[in-house]
Amino acid sequence: MSTTEEQSEPIAHVEPVQYDEGFGPEIGVGPHPLPWPEDERYDPELLAGGDRRNVVDRYRYWTREAIVADLDTRRHDFHVAVENWGHDFNIGSVVRTANAFLAKEVHIVGRRRWNRRGAMVTDRYQHVRHHPDTESLTAWAAAEGLPIIGIDNLPGAVPLERTVLPRRCVLLFGQEGPGLTEEARKRAEMVCSIAQFGSTRSINAGAAAAIAMHAWVQRYAEIG
Repeated sequence: MSTTEEQSEPIAHVEPVQYDEGFGPEIGVGPHPLPWPEDERYDPELLAGGDRRNVVDRYRYWTREAIVADLDTRRHDFHVAVENWGHDFNIGSVVRTANAFLAKEVHIVGRRRWNRRGAMVTDRYQHVRHHPDTESLTAWAAAEGLPIIGIDNLPGAVPLERTVLPRRCVLLFGQEGPGLTEEARKRAEMVCSIAQFGSTRSINAGAAAAIAMHAWVQRYAEIG
């Protein structure tokens, strides 16, 4: 257990979760009982009004800045990059999964604006960087010493299931439908495919991203 975890104030005797008719259980906890914990990580407004955010229990009542700072001490060594040439709605789910697997950063390549709905507000806690084109991403990755690993079911791709991903890397995904652009394929050090066994030609880009991130986590993350 980290020092931060040991010093966290326990959350006890909070209001029980309330149910709204037709909408299932309400997320989060109610106002914190007095006396409030004396710790600068806690947000007085959340302590007073309750915390209904999509965060794990250890971060209840913490400020956003405190949560990000704590995550920054534990982020993993992989980055995620997504091409955004057509305002792909899957990008939000990729950001949400990157947050769940604690990616170092998410890189949006192409259009700066992206559909945040699928992120479920997790982009507030995840570092997101923009690159105007693939060349810019490649230059940044080279400066950081990070190989770019493309994920797409292309001729010549190596099976992800039989590949050892580099510990420090950028996992690059194309947009839904066309997949990786030709420019991205050329600049990737390696392209990995995900094994499929049914009739469909491809799987959802958000699902592919989750599978690839989990492959990294299985090998390198400290579980449990």
